[in-house]
Amino acid sequence: MIRVQSEPFDAGAELAALKAGNTAIGGIALFVGTVRDTSSGEAVAEMTLEHYPGMTEKALADIEEEAHRRWPLEASLIVHRYGRLAAGDDIVLVITASAHREAAFSACAFLVDWLKTKAPFWKRERAPGSGGQERWVEAREADDEAAARWSAATSGDN
Repeated sequence: MIRVQSEPFDAGAELAALKAGNTAIGGIALFVGTVRDTSSGEAVAEMTLEHYPGMTEKALADIEEEAHRRWPLEASLIVHRYGRLAAGDDIVLVITASAHREAAFSACAFLVDWLKTKAPFWKRERAPGSGGQERWVEAREADDEAAARWSAATSGDN
């Protein structure tokens, strides 16, 4: 399931809803991404995330389908926020559930790496203070390297 929303999410409630009644689930991996108060050594007061409705949901649904092809998942959830978020706010929630923990761990890592590098969101950070400088968030080489490990991998290789 995919949701792109401006509202905050409750990770505990989302987890409970995902696993409700599904007794085939034996392992769950959960990741919450949060706005940090620093980025590349610079102070951050807030981040603004922009996206194109429709295009974003399609891209996220496609990668979620890929995760289900690679691993035997019972369920998955991606919730990604957009709009203005303050330092400390949650941005993204990824939950994967499978009969066994390894599939849940691997699928969750795959989805998080993909979201960090390929999801069609544009991020702008603002420094603290009333006249805080704004800067676009650039791709990071370490994130690209993390995502690259999945391009040649198959479910048996993870």
